[in-house]
Amino acid sequence: MKSHSESEHFETNAIRTQSDNASHKEHSTPIFMTSSFVFDDAENARAMFADEISGNIYSRFSNPNSNELVEKLCLLEGGDDGIATASGMAAMYSSMAGLLQQGDHVLASRSLFGSTHQVLTQIFPKWGISHSYADIHDPESWESLINEKTKLIFVETPSNPGLDLVDLEWLGNLAKKHNLILIVDNCFATPYLQQPLKYGAHLICHSTTKFIDGQGRTVGGAIIGDKELIQKIRFFCRHTGPAMSPFNAWVLSKSLETLAVRMDRHCQSALAIAGQLEKHPEINFVKYPFLPSHPQYELAKKQMLHGGGLFTFEVKGGVERGRKFLDNLQMLSLTANLGDTRTIATHPASTTHSKLSDQERANVGITPGLVRISVGLEHPEDIIRDIENALKLSES
Repeated sequence: MKSHSESEHFETNAIRTQSDNASHKEHSTPIFMTSSFVFDDAENARAMFADEISGNIYSRFSNPNSNELVEKLCLLEGGDDGIATASGMAAMYSSMAGLLQQGDHVLASRSLFGSTHQVLTQIFPKWGISHSYADIHDPESWESLINEKTKLIFVETPSNPGLDLVDLEWLGNLAKKHNLILIVDNCFATPYLQQPLKYGAHLICHSTTKFIDGQGRTVGGAIIGDKELIQKIRFFCRHTGPAMSPFNAWVLSKSLETLAVRMDRHCQSALAIAGQLEKHPEINFVKYPFLPSHPQYELAKKQMLHGGGLFTFEVKGGVERGRKFLDNLQMLSLTANLGDTRTIATHPASTTHSKLSDQERANVGITPGLVRISVGLEHPEDIIRDIENALKLSES
């Protein structure tokens, strides 16, 4: 693997880290669409399976394209090792399931993606794994929820879709005090805006489907962090099979080359649009980490480079007005994704978090009229024009 890990610059590492050239001396890494790899001889095969030497055996285990993607993400996040997975939820699930045993307890932030909530509340209990939810707005209560069975802490920051933040330095110290594994879903921030490992996290999860891809083309995930923990999770993944395809890994590795410039534009546009909408008479509130009105504005400035590519707002008139607003959008996409070049509008209460009860949604700030906007790379004036037009048309 060729890398420029000595560089202190994100952009250089994202672009110049790539697999060694094959015999054709290609400039761009080729796609290794193969299910298996040949051995030099019987002894070489034996040694690889015995983990005495490294190398590629089978693409469910590893592949040059997924290896390159992981190597880049390790450099960008500051991790020792990593795994590429078939989806973001495969990463979230495997990061916990690969480490937990029957009887263990998970402490999690209440503000989580809907599918992660389902894993904790519907899947893990079948195997005797319990959890407690901590209020993201009441950090003083977290320590009281830790017991002798607690094995790990799982959080996402900024949260989906409430855009609430967890103080990573404080949480890293809490995990260290109680000898707990800290796992952070860094999907919304990406490695460019935030590196939780610097604050004491042990593992980082990504849905690479989102901003890392950036164009809505692939589904994938990644787990990056402590080598010893990754080894345990790798065993779990090898034998349960959530492997990323070589083609998707190739796409995602190439996408990382432009992540910094794309995120700069996403964040610049999101801040400008969110700031303008704060003044709109048909909106109750706007939430964006780098707006001074965000209750955790100072924390966002401390642990994030920029505020991210998403903001939320509550339209006046509740759920019916929210639906009318979405139906009157002309340019923005209505789709179950985020982090695309194309701006996307989502109604969390009826889609991504519809499986939560009314009370569970209220606990994490998902009101009936809440709209989440994933700001794309279109001209910001065109994005704001479409939003304001839909607000006007949905008034009656």
